[in-house]
Amino acid sequence: MSRRRPAARDEGHGPVTDPETLRLRALDALTTARDRTSLLTSSVEDHELTSQHSPLMSPLVWDLAHIGNQEEQWLLRTVAGRDAIRPEIDSIYDAFEHPRASRPSLPLLAPDEARRYASDVRGRVLDLLESIPMHGRPLLDAAFAFGMIAQHEQQHDETMLITHQLRKGPAALSAPEPPAGDTTGLEPEVLVPGGPFTMGTSTEPWALDNERPAHQRHVPDFHIDTTPVTAGAYLRFMEDGGYTQERWWAEAGWQQIRTHDIGAPLFWHRDAGTWLRRRFGVVEPVPLDEPVLHVSWYEADAYARWAGRRLPTEAEWEKAARHDPVSGRSTRFPWGDEDPTPERANLGQRHLRPAPAGAYPAGESPLGVRQLTGDVWEWTSSDFLPYPGFAAFPYREYSEVFFGPEHKVLRGGSFAVGEVACRGTFRNWDLPVRRQIFSGFRTARDA
Repeated sequence: MSRRRPAARDEGHGPVTDPETLRLRALDALTTARDRTSLLTSSVEDHELTSQHSPLMSPLVWDLAHIGNQEEQWLLRTVAGRDAIRPEIDSIYDAFEHPRASRPSLPLLAPDEARRYASDVRGRVLDLLESIPMHGRPLLDAAFAFGMIAQHEQQHDETMLITHQLRKGPAALSAPEPPAGDTTGLEPEVLVPGGPFTMGTSTEPWALDNERPAHQRHVPDFHIDTTPVTAGAYLRFMEDGGYTQERWWAEAGWQQIRTHDIGAPLFWHRDAGTWLRRRFGVVEPVPLDEPVLHVSWYEADAYARWAGRRLPTEAEWEKAARHDPVSGRSTRFPWGDEDPTPERANLGQRHLRPAPAGAYPAGESPLGVRQLTGDVWEWTSSDFLPYPGFAAFPYREYSEVFFGPEHKVLRGGSFAVGEVACRGTFRNWDLPVRRQIFSGFRTARDA
């Protein structure tokens, strides 16, 4: 099998069983992720790779070696049964053993050594991919383990992009602008008819355990915003005293903004009467037509209350994104079952910002809701909980240990999400105080 990336990828209309197609899909996903990792770690000097730019994040060099270590542990050791290459570093790159704030004090691999290690692992993995059967074990069925590792790397690529946003200094990354938005003729909200729909999946081959199994949910009629809430709309909340009126805030959220003197989304500041934001080393006027970015769950919830609305539940969000009222079935993505394309969604760090509201008409859902995939992660009102019939796979620490009211669910993906780690069933979760993530929201109301 050639290690060159295939010219076209499978469009994902259903489960793929042909071994050669599975190998090509896995190769494409792994190569795409590694290209992005290389960009994120080669665009700054080595001293910036070893620096901690925020106690909320790891040094970039930790993420790089962690990516290689996870790939070695799952694909070379667990799947292939091979001996460990560097067993002495397993503890250093165990995300549960060492919180991010303490990782700079660990004996981390130096940048060149981390690169060599990750490259060595990848070379062996590609050799393995050429010959290993794509069936017979849960980790191998439909090349699941390779898809899991590609998703893991893309998730760390998004984490590293967050670190790039937090770092001080001149811009190290660049990308073309996203397409223009157009809200002409769009109603501000869409009615989603009530009734049952299929939530989650039992057939998506690379879906992770918290997305499974498919099950029936019923939601009443509700209205949901046609596009994510824009920075301009959020600014009206701010100008109306949104950060100074306790009545809009959950108790813990009010305490958070008072304790930390928060009065605007993260990275915003006011200069000579103009609101500016810092974006990957560039300071620019806040783009009022873009989805608001870098807001916590508490901020999203307060805005929704101020607007006389609420955050959608996770089930409402997924019904708006996947339910086709004509066929009555749930699709893989808002536009159907085909994989994402640049015309449908803003994903994969293709652009370093959300597209303006109303962009991507080709990605619209059957009900007319836009930008449900890409641009910004969208906070929902729901706690991160297991679906009925949940079974941890392949390890409890991926999802199960995070279940509970401490974490809120985000859906949809952001411009920083790799395509392999984004689908209509994908669930993200985080603490309600988090603001450094590429998070926004849309609101809903009862019909």
